[in-house]
Order: sequence, then C-alpha cells, then structure tokens
Amino acid sequence: MAKDAKTKPAPLDRVTWLAATNEARRAEAERLLGLFTDVTGWEPRLWGPTIAGFGR
Repeated sequence: MAKDAKTKPAPLDRVTWLAATNEARRAEAERLLGLFTDVTGWEPRLWGPTIAGFGR
C-alpha cells in the first residue's frame, strides 16, 4: 500500500507568503511568480509552508 505524501498542495496567499521575506527577495519573487504563471498557464500553489510551485 502506498503511503500518503507528506507535502500536499494548498492555495497560495501571495501577500502572506511574500511578507515572510525581505524587500529584495519579495520583488524578485513577484517577478518570478508572474513569469512562471505566464509560461505554464498554472496558478502557483504552496507545497508545504514555504515552497511555491506550479502544476501537479
């Protein structure tokens, strides 16, 4: 029997997620989130408390 994955996806609250980092990283993360959203066509999700990802 397969075990359940420890890391599960959750909706990304950009404001809360980005507030946890400094201003320079926040600006860079915003640009990357926009770029990855445009390229993949997916909205970002949280995988665990700190990892933003796209797709399944």
